[in-house]
Amino acid sequence: MNSAARSSARDWMGKVLRLRFLKFGAVGASGTLINLGVLYLGQEYLFKPIQSFGMRLNLSLALAIFCATINNFAWNRGWTWADRRHQLHKSLLWQFGQYALACWLGILLQAVFTKVLAAHFYYLIANVTAIALAGIFNFVINDLWTFARRKHWLPTPRGEPATNPAGAGAKASGNSNSLSSRS
Repeated sequence: MNSAARSSARDWMGKVLRLRFLKFGAVGASGTLINLGVLYLGQEYLFKPIQSFGMRLNLSLALAIFCATINNFAWNRGWTWADRRHQLHKSLLWQFGQYALACWLGILLQAVFTKVLAAHFYYLIANVTAIALAGIFNFVINDLWTFARRKHWLPTPRGEPATNPAGAGAKASGNSNSLSSRS
C-alpha cells in the first residue's frame, strides 16, 4: 500500500472514530437524562412510601442506573457501533455483561481519578476531568472489547460464513477461516 493510500485510510479511520466518539457522547448524554428522570420518579413517586430516605435513595439510584445502562447499551449497540452489527459474534446477554463491566470499571476509574485530582485541584474541576478520562476509557474498552470486530481467527458456528480478510474468492477455493468446516 502506498503512502497516499495509507494516508487516505488513516484520514477515513480518524473520521469514523471521531463520529463514533460523538455518537458515544450523545448516547451518554441521553443516559444522563434518563438517569436523572428515573431517579426523580423513584424518589418522588415509585418509592415514596419508603420512610427511610437512605433506603429510598438507594432503590431509586439502582433503578436509575439500571435504566440508563440499558438505554446506553441499546443505543450504542444499535447506533454508535451499528456498522459492526453483522460482525457480532456474542450473545446479547454476554455482550451486555461486557458493557456493564466496562461501565463499572469506568465508574471506579472516575472515583479514583476524582480523589487523586481533588488533592491538587478544585473538586468539581477534578470530577469533570475524571469524567472525561473515564469516558475515554469506556469508549476504548467498548470499541476494542464489547463491540469489537470479529477476529478472523475465531471459529464460526456451523452454517455461518467465515469472515475473510482475503476476499470472497478464498472461501470458494477452500481457504476458509472457519474451524467448523474442518470437522
